[in-house]
Amino acid sequence: MLAASLLTRIHATPVMAVIVVTGGGVQAVADLLSVPGASRTVLEVLVPYCRQSLLSFLGAVPLQAVSVETAAALAVAAYRRAVQLREQETVPVIGLACTATLVTDRPKKGMHRAHVGLKTMTATRVYSLTLQKGARDRAGEERVVSNLVLQVLAEACAADSGVEIGLLPSEQVTVHELP
Repeated sequence: MLAASLLTRIHATPVMAVIVVTGGGVQAVADLLSVPGASRTVLEVLVPYCRQSLLSFLGAVPLQAVSVETAAALAVAAYRRAVQLREQETVPVIGLACTATLVTDRPKKGMHRAHVGLKTMTATRVYSLTLQKGARDRAGEERVVSNLVLQVLAEACAADSGVEIGLLPSEQVTVHELP
């Protein structure tokens, strides 16, 4: 878990979020909810894990579940939901989403990766990370992805204190600015 002081600073900002995670990043939600004041930040959390749930949330099945495009679509849908749920129009809201493919109980052909989408009133960004396959167990990969989710949230709340994501030397986060 990240330092409680960072989570407390996030909760002290006026930004409220709808958070959507699928395939990974759920530990970030547990971290946020474990510190008092979460109701000042979290409007709603959704975990559309199966294909039908993802279809229901997005309105269409994405071409690829774990992609920049899907993370952006999830973040935009989360933002729209946040706008609906906020009690006052002056409350700043964001849509935050994570789609990931991590270690599982069967071999995977592709890379282990995550895309974290952020939608604000003025911008849509996706933060992409490819994990070094075989370097961590499921919990280790989940922690790194959740740290990335919390870093993006902290930046969106202007509460960033340089979150240590836990990247290996061969790993880096790439940021995609979308129209």
